[in-house]
Amino acid sequence: MIETPPLVDQYCHGVLRTELGLATFEAQLIPAAGPPAAGTTFFDTQTGFAVRRWCPPLLGLEPHCAPARYLARRRELGVVESGRRLLRGSGIAAYLVDTGEPGDLAGPKELALAGDAEAHELVRLELLAEQVADTSGTVAAFLANLAGAVHHAAAGAVAFSCGADAEYPAALAFAPEPPGPGEVRGAAGRWLARRAKGAALRDPVLLRHLLWSAVASGLPIQLHTGAGETGAEDAGARPERGDPALLTDFVRATEGLGTQLVLLGGYPYHRHAARLAAAFPHVHADLGQALSHTGARAAGVLAELLELAPFGKLMFSSGGRRLPELHAVGALAFREALGRVLGGWVTDGAWSWRDAERVAAMIAAGNARRVYRLDERG
Repeated sequence: MIETPPLVDQYCHGVLRTELGLATFEAQLIPAAGPPAAGTTFFDTQTGFAVRRWCPPLLGLEPHCAPARYLARRRELGVVESGRRLLRGSGIAAYLVDTGEPGDLAGPKELALAGDAEAHELVRLELLAEQVADTSGTVAAFLANLAGAVHHAAAGAVAFSCGADAEYPAALAFAPEPPGPGEVRGAAGRWLARRAKGAALRDPVLLRHLLWSAVASGLPIQLHTGAGETGAEDAGARPERGDPALLTDFVRATEGLGTQLVLLGGYPYHRHAARLAAAFPHVHADLGQALSHTGARAAGVLAELLELAPFGKLMFSSGGRRLPELHAVGALAFREALGRVLGGWVTDGAWSWRDAERVAAMIAAGNARRVYRLDERG
């Protein structure tokens, strides 16, 4: 068995604080626009089968037990205790938590306490801009306050992130460079008028301005490059907007500026994300968004990524959100997939055990600790 150090989960969300019934629980298993097919449940997915394989033993049940039995045990333990067991059973030692997800979710400190781990914040850029807009009365005040907010956030966060449903790839596809001051002021005025009616940030000029403000901070930036996290209504409407090819010019424009880019390459965009990581020294590829919903096929998808990117450019994440089961499954399935792939190469004589364990340690934790400078933090 390939040994790995305690994992660094380089991209995840908080977990729900509330108790869930069967229907509510299964609705969190996968992104979906509607109910499951008649006569089935969302447990009838690779994610559902993976939860039934990995999670019951962490709660004192046999693997593959019936969903109703598993949920009954979860309720018996309570949401706090079941979450604690699942998170601590994952083998994750550090969480990088995107705090931009809506809902009654545990934040980084709560996740750290429950999981007996470190936790650090990923600041969602468009949410930061929306918060600033809601407290700024004029365009000039908004732009000044936004600059201050980005600077302040950079002092405490480990990285900036962008929402999976934001339009960053499309905004950057034909205009990767920073927008001019006049463009930014005009776009800010138009959006602030719409924001008064609750409009989310979708303006391409402001998205570019926000992203380049983050580049100037020097913190790493996480960019979604696929539909791995979006709902089916988003993914089906315009799947091309997540194609990482749209980011190529922006990636080229940021080379040499000192900012690391981490591409969250949701399946089936993972191969192109890995190619960009291979082509540019400041680009890295996340594994979790490609592996999180592939279940028993995780080893095959992981092998594809290892074919394309240097091993120092790949980082584990669970991609877990809302359910602690997804954090646990992401970690345990990753470990098994990594062991199967690298162990198979050792058995075939292509690799030595020493090299396999060294590479496993890089992907599991070492690369993330280096990119996010985790060991420099108190």
